Amino acid sequence: MLTASGGPFRKTPVSRFAKVTPKQALAHPNWKMGQRITIDSATLMNKGFEVIEARWLFGMGLEKIHVVIHPQSTVHSMVEFVDGSILAQLGPTDMRMPIQYALTYPQRVASNGYALDWSTLRKLDFEEVPAKKFRCFELAKEALREGGPLPCALNAADEIAVAAFLDHKLPFPGIPAVIESVLESMPRTAFSSIDDVLSADAEARRLARLEVTRRSKRLASAGRR
Repeated sequence: MLTASGGPFRKTPVSRFAKVTPKQALAHPNWKMGQRITIDSATLMNKGFEVIEARWLFGMGLEKIHVVIHPQSTVHSMVEFVDGSILAQLGPTDMRMPIQYALTYPQRVASNGYALDWSTLRKLDFEEVPAKKFRCFELAKEALREGGPLPCALNAADEIAVAAFLDHKLPFPGIPAVIESVLESMPRTAFSSIDDVLSADAEARRLARLEVTRRSKRLASAGRR
């Protein structure tokens, strides 16, 4: 079980997404991260990537990987055992802790001052992910189900679409729209070498740029009317 904060738009209706600005999308309520991952958190694409990672890292089928929204960002993941008991990993909203552990694994070293403040912990809320609101999350699962070049294309298209949004060339709902267009257009070729992966990445980026340009021209034309 993976947890998602829900980002800055957890309570924002989808009807208001078209007017979302990069500044608003970068205002994450819990985490301080780089621009792309912060936008991915706003669209929930980051959890889509984590589902794909969990499938391959732990050999789990998609049907056994569950994502819930957890606004407090205190529980970062959970594992449910066959007897029904659940083991949860809790920690502060500070990326230095997981990065440090990744660098020192399997050893754990002193945290140097960042730790969970139990005095501020009042409650732990969990809720289902609204699929219609977070289209990017659903696209990630669809890419995982089909496999082949689609997970690679998903990442490449997301990078181009997020950059275009941050550059004010694409509205917020345009991010999943561009990604979906790329996934639909990608050649369904099998991977047999790293060159195939790189070719799929390049093709997805090319398709994403074309779709961003097409949508930008449409928006500019509508603005002149």
